[in-house]
Amino acid sequence: MIVNSFAEAKALQLDWRSRLILTDQLGPIHTVAGLDAAFDREAGMTKGAIAVLRFPELTLVEQATAQIPTTFPYVPGFLSFREVPALAQAWEQLTTKPDLLLCDGQGYAHPRRFGLACHLGVLLDRPAIGVAKSRFIGTHPEPGPEKGDWVPLMDGGERIGAVVRSRPQTKPLYISVGHKISLERAIAYVLQCTPKYRLPETTRQADRLSKTP
Repeated sequence: MIVNSFAEAKALQLDWRSRLILTDQLGPIHTVAGLDAAFDREAGMTKGAIAVLRFPELTLVEQATAQIPTTFPYVPGFLSFREVPALAQAWEQLTTKPDLLLCDGQGYAHPRRFGLACHLGVLLDRPAIGVAKSRFIGTHPEPGPEKGDWVPLMDGGERIGAVVRSRPQTKPLYISVGHKISLERAIAYVLQCTPKYRLPETTRQADRLSKTP
């Protein structure tokens, strides 16, 4: 799925946004996946990486990568169009299609309510969660200091995500719905996937894989 202009990309976001399911429509979760992408600016290449973990054990089941030419510029609000083509190719290599996707980026917490996790969730027809390391849009108070403390992320009077403390006394994560899951359930799964570090084990594994030569 390649788009050739910002106008096409925006039109796709607005069209596919109507397909989003923001309630729980997921079955038993036996596998979870982290999805991440890395960019080689000098070579003009994008590498998509997917790590599939057994849940709740969080042991590696399978991993896949795909490297393709970067076809879309770096513009906030349209980053999924840089990452999705490589991630979709990596997805095709998997023999174990995961039950739940944890994407390194935004989901509903997006100006057009269609970030990376929404894009991948709709495209792959899988429950998906956006797990971002920093805020893109929205306002919030500071969450409590303990793991599991969270506050709503708000934009224009709408709750678009949650700011979640995944480890005591560390910077919070910005969690938002991608597809086929509620925000409360998304928070619970992210915390279950974060037994030790600030980032979910899914994100750590996918990030490492994306940067492996």
